[in-house]
Amino acid sequence: MEDNKLFGEFPPVPTEKWEEVINKDLKGADYEKKLVWKTIEGFKVKPYYRAEDLDNLEYLDSNPAQAPYTRGKHADNNVWDIRQDIKAETLEEANALALEALERGANSIGLCACKVGSAEEMQTLLKGIHPEACKINFTCSKNMLETLKFFVEAVRANGYDPAKTEGSCNFDIYGRALLHGRYRNGEEEAYNEAVELVNFAKENLPGFRVLAVNGRYIHNAGSSIVQELAFTLASANDMVAHLTDRGLTVDEVAKNLVFNFATGSNYFMEIAKIRAARMLWSKIVEQYKPECDCSCKVFINATSSLWNKSIFDPYVNMLRTTTETMSAAIAGADSITTNPFDIAYKESDSFGYRIGRNQQLLLKEESYMDKIVDPAAGSYYIENLTDSIAQYAWQLFMDVEEHGGFAEAIREGFVQAEVEKTAQQRDMDIATRKTTILGTNQYPNLLEKMGDKITKDTQCCPKCACHEGEAEFKPLRQYRGAEAFEHLRLATEKSGIRPKVFLLTYGNLAMRKARSGFATNFFGVAGYEIQDNAGFKSAEEGVKAALEAKADIVVLCSSDDEYAEITEQACQGLKGKVKSIVLAGYPKDMVETYKGYGIDEFIHVKTNVLECLTKFQKLFGIGQE
Repeated sequence: MEDNKLFGEFPPVPTEKWEEVINKDLKGADYEKKLVWKTIEGFKVKPYYRAEDLDNLEYLDSNPAQAPYTRGKHADNNVWDIRQDIKAETLEEANALALEALERGANSIGLCACKVGSAEEMQTLLKGIHPEACKINFTCSKNMLETLKFFVEAVRANGYDPAKTEGSCNFDIYGRALLHGRYRNGEEEAYNEAVELVNFAKENLPGFRVLAVNGRYIHNAGSSIVQELAFTLASANDMVAHLTDRGLTVDEVAKNLVFNFATGSNYFMEIAKIRAARMLWSKIVEQYKPECDCSCKVFINATSSLWNKSIFDPYVNMLRTTTETMSAAIAGADSITTNPFDIAYKESDSFGYRIGRNQQLLLKEESYMDKIVDPAAGSYYIENLTDSIAQYAWQLFMDVEEHGGFAEAIREGFVQAEVEKTAQQRDMDIATRKTTILGTNQYPNLLEKMGDKITKDTQCCPKCACHEGEAEFKPLRQYRGAEAFEHLRLATEKSGIRPKVFLLTYGNLAMRKARSGFATNFFGVAGYEIQDNAGFKSAEEGVKAALEAKADIVVLCSSDDEYAEITEQACQGLKGKVKSIVLAGYPKDMVETYKGYGIDEFIHVKTNVLECLTKFQKLFGIGQE
């Protein structure tokens, strides 16, 4: 039978022809500046990719379930665990939420064991839960070995076999130390505890993975994707090196490891990150000469990002977690935790947990993403992103090795400094609105008030009393990118002062509407009252209306040409009668002249919005305690 390819009658179009058409459409504009995207990691992303861009990607010669596992670990499916991490005040509450999660679609649960001090209390936490029918993951504990002993005792007391249970422990030698600036009982003791955990699990809980590395801590400090991946790999490599020095085999360590990544809103990049993680970890483990090839297969739990979540317009968080969950599923994560949409400002309840579960259930039951092996296969774009992320992450991984490994690099502060540098850049992008956090630094809901809905610490740093003490090295700050803007708006709410911003619109309809919209967004993110207007026939008419409205701030909104007609007269009528006169735009040839008339501030697309609004807060005495 003849194999006729679809569209085979059409001649192929070479890249040169595509480029010729693109350059013609650009009409002389710079190709690199207009169409090539430079990521925060430093590499360039082209506007399109073709089959020829895959020629040098060696890993494409392997199929799914074959080393280096870039395309996934399964040859016949893309199944993942639907995991729910439970946080509650009491063991009874945690148990009730866990049971509800398991009854409604989850097959893996994360439990905090910090309040478990006996086998009886463990039984309270696990009451009604069939430990052989779901995976149980201990997210935190004062003593993880003791927790596992209580678990084994409770499982046996309820008539189950611990050897048939599956799950994990979040025992991360370096991650928690990095968060708190010190090891709980010293670095050496941490290694000893890890060895004990592995040996105990080997004898009692062969289905448990008792070691972890947390790239999510790096991510939630504002890192780039490359940094999260590179430092996670370096952390895991250090763990293998130190634990094999203490008598464990590479197979024992690697099979016990869980990589906990965070997935953010950069949809395709997050898919590529997880695929690159599998590839690079396989290459690293190969160097230790494992006895079983299965040791090269990393177990990845992907958790939705905390860094990009917001308090204001919180339902937007549902959109964020949807794309984040999709990224993890398409990339082939082994386990996915979709955080509740309201996690930034309140202790989550049944509704928040349910939404998170259902997002995964929809991807499985209605989109069938668990049925397709390597859903990203065939995408020239994702394959090239995977390669770029892998190359840049590998280079940073080697930089860490030159510092003596991950433990030494965090002691020196190298890791913290690199992450902080990127976080500062990301903060600046948010402050200048190069990066949009919908509802927070752009397009706010002007009527929304959230102050009375916040019922917990809005920072995302995990608290752990067992790490209290003086820091030995610089800790890694956990925070959300939205926090600075949220503080401005919450301060406005708390103060009871809501400055009135009057938009004095004039002239060209398109320009005055565009600039009044810009000004509305600008001052709206601080929670100010905005009074827009249909347009005034003269500066005098606008000034009169502004004074009648008892405006605190007046923003002139017009075209650059028409500002010459109204600015001087408007300033004369308003100066000394309102707190501030602002001009929307930046007519650079007239800036000094307009300042002389009385314009206090120019707001435009290059303005540092956060810095400018902070000045206005000080002007009104808001947040000045």
